[in-house]
Amino acid sequence: MTTPQIVIHDAITGETITRDYNASELAQAKADKIAQDQAAADATASANARQAVLKKLGITADEAKLLLS
Repeated sequence: MTTPQIVIHDAITGETITRDYNASELAQAKADKIAQDQAAADATASANARQAVLKKLGITADEAKLLLS
C-alpha cells in the first residue's frame, strides 16, 4: 500500500507542493476511516431495526409516516 499524499497550493505564490502524509495526518486519516465505517454500520443497524419493527406491525414506511404525522 502506498502512503497517501496531500497537495498544498499556495495561492499567493502559485506554488504547489505534493508530499506524503506525516505520522499525525496518517493517524487522523485512519481514525476518520474507522469512524466512517462505524457510522455506516450504525446506520445499517438502525435501518434494519426500523424495518423489523415495521414488519412486526405489518405496515409500510409510508403508512408509519402517516400515523406519526
